[in-house]
Amino acid sequence: MAYQNRLYQILYPNQALVASQLAPEEFARHYLIGSVRHYSGKMVFADIDLGFRHPYFDIEGCLKHLVPHEDGSPKHTKFISSYRVMEHMDFNAINSLYLSTAEADTLEMKAQTYSKVHQTGFLRTFAEIAPLSMLVMSPYDMVEFGRFITKPGNPKGCPKLFYTQIDLNVDQFVADFEKNAFMRAPFPFLHPSKLRDAIVEMKIKPEKKTKGLSLFCPLDQISFKMIRHGFMFTGQDCSKFFPMPSLHDLEVNHFRFWQSL
Repeated sequence: MAYQNRLYQILYPNQALVASQLAPEEFARHYLIGSVRHYSGKMVFADIDLGFRHPYFDIEGCLKHLVPHEDGSPKHTKFISSYRVMEHMDFNAINSLYLSTAEADTLEMKAQTYSKVHQTGFLRTFAEIAPLSMLVMSPYDMVEFGRFITKPGNPKGCPKLFYTQIDLNVDQFVADFEKNAFMRAPFPFLHPSKLRDAIVEMKIKPEKKTKGLSLFCPLDQISFKMIRHGFMFTGQDCSKFFPMPSLHDLEVNHFRFWQSL
């Protein structure tokens, strides 16, 4: 049986460029359920144009080994690279972005022009996903944050970044915390008092542009319901935005994925 060769960029939980003969839904199911490797949680990956080439990757060499097994089943994965993948990725080669729940229910997302108009004066929360992994608070909007992190010479930055904004009303959180110091933080891995202290520090130091909330951002512990606008690939001279559908759209058009949120 002939299978279609594909390229995938895994963005979470690990990072890699992988060749496979599995369709996206099957790829997620194999990664989350069918593999002998143990992992339980969300998965985020991108479908990469099969014609993509970069001297850093031995794509041609790996594709030669992408052949079905002796029993006729497709080759599940052939890892091309697990290092510096984002840095050498051409965003024009990204066809679709896929989100997968722990149950391997997948959502395909297509790129759109980012056209949000942001107001100033707000503290926003960003989840860096790849290649960095931190939860960060900043007064920058989504576009400004990406440009800041990918600015050459930034000691806490990187050449290209995949990230998202988390929906968090910091003023409401502080007001609720003052009424109930035992309340839970919006993120199970973050102590509420630490989040409150970070917000206060950012408000009294307007010159401060970023504040790390967590040295590691476990995306599997953040509900997809909290995604503010969508997901962004960005660099200094390029970007690609994948908008997150509304909860109503997910319920109506992607019911199985919506059920797993």
